[in-house]
Amino acid sequence: MRMPRRGLVIQARTRWLLVGLALLFSLVLLMYLLECAPQTDSNGSLPGVVGETMGKEYYQALLQEQEEHYQNRATSLKRQIAQLKQELQEMSDKLKSLQEKKSPKVNGMNYQGTKEQTSNDLLEFLHSQIDKAEVSVGAKLPSEYGVIPFESFTSMKVFQLEMGLTRHPEEKPVRKDKRDELVEVIEAGLEVINNPDEEDGQDEDDGVGDRQLYSENDFIEGYYRTERDKGTQYELFYKKMDGMEYRHVTLFRPFGPLMKVKSETVDISRSIINVIVPLAGRTEAFAQFMQNFRDVCIHQDKRVHLTVVYFGQDGLSEVKSILESVARETDFHNYTLVSLNEEFNRGRGLDMGARAWEKGEVLMFFCDVDVYFTAEFLNSCRLNAEPGKKVFYPVVFSLYNPAIVYANQDIPPPVEQQLVHKKDSGFWRDFGFGMTCQYRTDFLTVGGFDLEVKGWGGEDVHLYRKYLHGELMVIRTPVPGLFHLWHEKHCADELTPEQYRMCIQSKAMNEASHSHLGMLVFREEIEAHLRKQAYRTNSEAAR
Repeated sequence: MRMPRRGLVIQARTRWLLVGLALLFSLVLLMYLLECAPQTDSNGSLPGVVGETMGKEYYQALLQEQEEHYQNRATSLKRQIAQLKQELQEMSDKLKSLQEKKSPKVNGMNYQGTKEQTSNDLLEFLHSQIDKAEVSVGAKLPSEYGVIPFESFTSMKVFQLEMGLTRHPEEKPVRKDKRDELVEVIEAGLEVINNPDEEDGQDEDDGVGDRQLYSENDFIEGYYRTERDKGTQYELFYKKMDGMEYRHVTLFRPFGPLMKVKSETVDISRSIINVIVPLAGRTEAFAQFMQNFRDVCIHQDKRVHLTVVYFGQDGLSEVKSILESVARETDFHNYTLVSLNEEFNRGRGLDMGARAWEKGEVLMFFCDVDVYFTAEFLNSCRLNAEPGKKVFYPVVFSLYNPAIVYANQDIPPPVEQQLVHKKDSGFWRDFGFGMTCQYRTDFLTVGGFDLEVKGWGGEDVHLYRKYLHGELMVIRTPVPGLFHLWHEKHCADELTPEQYRMCIQSKAMNEASHSHLGMLVFREEIEAHLRKQAYRTNSEAAR
């Protein structure tokens, strides 16, 4: 690993210098205007011409306000500069202390290292930040709450988990610092790709004309997360419009300049995904799922195998009929139907689906019948799972009850029109770990699901924790192309207290947004208010 090119550092310093010069020029201009403004005699104004004196006072007040604004800005910058100097001094003291401990004494005094040694120590410190962070290898974590999730972004939007009551699940980066940060990162990734080092695996003898250059338009998506005591990690993906090869760049900002971690070419053209769906009954939902599967997997992606694990006998013939109908109409035969004549168990179904594959290593996507996904998500699945290194746990965007969301319409719109990332249409299901992309060998190595878990919920969390306790990296981020469609949920009495609590929590979260639930809770009060308003209006009209 090496420090980023000097051009980035020089560019950053030049930017701050230009800002300082612009600020100094503004202050000089304001002082000049104030000094050169002609003095007026208050007694010399003509009768009836009051607006001239008032206008000058207004502009003088405006200039004074602008001057105060720039003075406050200058004070703020001075304070930030002083803070940075203090932090730099503290870091220098730490490095000096370390150096004094390591260096031998000469004539009773510690040997002072050269400037080059100090620079090397600083570089070593920055690289140690990368080594401490969870960038190249996973870290053992105590529970699912210890994971620092990524947030995903494109060149236009950011998809975020932390919303509160003011932020939205999908936003344009409004704050200038956030926009500048993402633009800088995308440009830094392009710099790494278009001007590769020897360690990037490209021959430097190849001329620029022979090498395919990438631009901002080739940026597909990125993920970032910040470890508060180490720095910010960025995972960037670029792809040409007519190609299947992705360029993957990892950058890390150790609370300082960006540092390149790696740059690699990722070829996913031959990566097959085995989509495994456990099912019991719910044939109408399965028919809807197969419509999405037909459009995305058969017509667009064309690199998918479907494994359906069906529990029981009721509805089995309908599922077979749906699969056979799709096979006849699309000439698609890459599917497997596993029939189990036993009580539904999601973990058992996914485990059987994984073991039913007999063609060696394969990337698996554990899916549910109520999930809608896009072709872009399938590529994200391929890019973020790597055998023996990392597993992908995307955060699903869960849609609310359409009967509540679209209560002002006669009927809810088609499903395709409901797939929007809005605060009142759904939420990021950050407490769900059921949808995941991982390789078959990794799944079998960690021991698969806990098959003792019966009924609804719990099995996915157990598997997730196994990965957290191991060495593999867990990629956890919201993705825009993965939706959970609303369906009525029934929490059975046979569930354990913990499962029942999780089921009720999921049911409540799935129903509607905070504002829509509030409207339902206060519906009687709202209706009473409307009746009073109507009565008052009618009474006034009758007078």
